[in-house]
Amino acid sequence: MKAVILCGGRGTRLREETEFKPKPLVEIGNMPILWHIMKTYAHYGIDDFVLCLGYKGNMIKKFFLELETFNTDFAFNTKTKKLKFYNHKDMEDWNITFAETGLDTNTGARIKKIQRYINEDNFFLTYGDGVADIDIKKLLEFHKSHGKIGTVTAVRPLARFGVLNIKEDLITDFTKKNLVHDGRIDGGFFVFRNKIFDYLSEEKNCMLEAEPLQRLAKDKQFVAYRHDGFWQCMDTIQQTELLNELWQKQDAPWKIW
Repeated sequence: MKAVILCGGRGTRLREETEFKPKPLVEIGNMPILWHIMKTYAHYGIDDFVLCLGYKGNMIKKFFLELETFNTDFAFNTKTKKLKFYNHKDMEDWNITFAETGLDTNTGARIKKIQRYINEDNFFLTYGDGVADIDIKKLLEFHKSHGKIGTVTAVRPLARFGVLNIKEDLITDFTKKNLVHDGRIDGGFFVFRNKIFDYLSEEKNCMLEAEPLQRLAKDKQFVAYRHDGFWQCMDTIQQTELLNELWQKQDAPWKIW
């Protein structure tokens, strides 16, 4: 089963970092937040990834192509191009599809563009800028038990995002707002059936969080998995500093691996 990660946005609210690198490569500790997200999935046996690339996507490709050298001492011969590793570390055994989905493409169109890489009935989807101590196995079990097209992880936020109107488990409305009341918000970490592609278009302005998910809710095909544990996105420099502080103190709740 594949996990699709949206990695193409410009991350304008984190311009201090994203002027020079794509947001998924902004680091927690000495590794990109994207790596942390993938480690969470891999902990539950999900090691087949599709990365939806856009803004500075070549830097993400380069990171993974050079991952073995990233945190390891090595010697390099400029003539033979041979590498000799010293403190060699075990490498993550991941399969990664790097999909170019456009520079200014919205989220729904990015997902539609990778349809050909999804061969199973269900797949995971999340954003490349948020971490959580979420139980991926329980999320999938919840999704399958409800038999709907879409499941979103509903979290209690520390910041301002889109409010979910939830009746029992069924989402009755999906909107993006700037204010949060006592409700839960879209925390990413979706599971979708293949039928979600019928709600999407490759038109650049197709945004998953707008008309597609609104239609899904209207069709009673969208449910919420309530997550009461840790969740935090990386949208501002303050949030970046918070996540790094937790990591440095070895108090990072999302480090479940």
